[in-house]
Amino acid sequence: MLGFDRTAARYTWTAALVLLLLGLIYQIRATLFLFILAVFFAYLLSPAVDLFDRAFPNRTRTLALAMVYVLFVAVVVVAVTQIGTRVVDQARVLAGRFPEVIATWQPNSQQFPQSLQERVVSGIRAGIMERINQIVAALPNAGLKVISAVSNVLYIVIVPILSFFFLKDGQSIRKHILELLEGGTVLNSLAGDLMSDINHLLARYIRALLLLSLSTFTCYVTFFMVIGMPYGLLLAVMAMLLEFIPMIGPLVAGTVIVIVAIVSPGIPALGVLVFLLAFRLFQDYLLSPHVMGQGVQLHPLLILFGVFAGAEVAGIPGSFLSVPLLALVRIFYLRIRRQRVKPE
Repeated sequence: MLGFDRTAARYTWTAALVLLLLGLIYQIRATLFLFILAVFFAYLLSPAVDLFDRAFPNRTRTLALAMVYVLFVAVVVVAVTQIGTRVVDQARVLAGRFPEVIATWQPNSQQFPQSLQERVVSGIRAGIMERINQIVAALPNAGLKVISAVSNVLYIVIVPILSFFFLKDGQSIRKHILELLEGGTVLNSLAGDLMSDINHLLARYIRALLLLSLSTFTCYVTFFMVIGMPYGLLLAVMAMLLEFIPMIGPLVAGTVIVIVAIVSPGIPALGVLVFLLAFRLFQDYLLSPHVMGQGVQLHPLLILFGVFAGAEVAGIPGSFLSVPLLALVRIFYLRIRRQRVKPE
């Protein structure tokens, strides 16, 4: 005779709710990504807001927020007028000339030793010639997508507005969330510890990414100016933006830079390659561990898995969010484990 099992029904209902929640998250993934960007932007501006709030104390921090936003808009305007227009011009010139340069390029024996040229250059040139039409054909579409995303009014306007509210009411939001869990002391303590860890992690991670990207841009543009690298500003900006995608981004940027150096007459391609390798050693093993701190340390294999899996699931946003999500999972695991092994 069939009976009603309350335990099985409860587990089934819980599983159904979890599946429903995951489906809902997938359906609103674009909106969630918008709010995540707003949170990251809020963490980026938070140090400046705290500084102005200490100098000009206000109960709602509105004055400090207004001053920081005015300063940010001024910096963006200067950057776009002084750098953005030149980058766009260099990108247009490179897109127009790159296929022609590749088609007429002949290896320069002064750039590489003869033995290395025999091994490498012929293979590189054959591979480039085989795929150059596909790459060039894909560049305009990729560029249009990037330009469309950057110029999208929703991202430009809504993200700073949402960040304003996160910065203004962040402490109140945290307080209200913890008040919902007042029924259980252990759960409330665990939630408080988790929120504190997440706050420190995101603050450290976002500011570290900014410092690493600025370091990349400064070093690259300085080196390119010294050697007279064509399209140096464009390549430096590209490398700076790709720094936000762990491991894969710097590899793609380095590959493009080496290809441009090889096909550019008068540019020591081997010297460019040596510089890129030396910079990656400095960035990945000296600067990055120092600015990232202990909370974001993940095994390189785990980072690679996260980047590829994130790209497969959600494209560029997935690659960008993979490392902080993995770090958050690590924090949850460590906190829950500590809570379980805590002596009674």
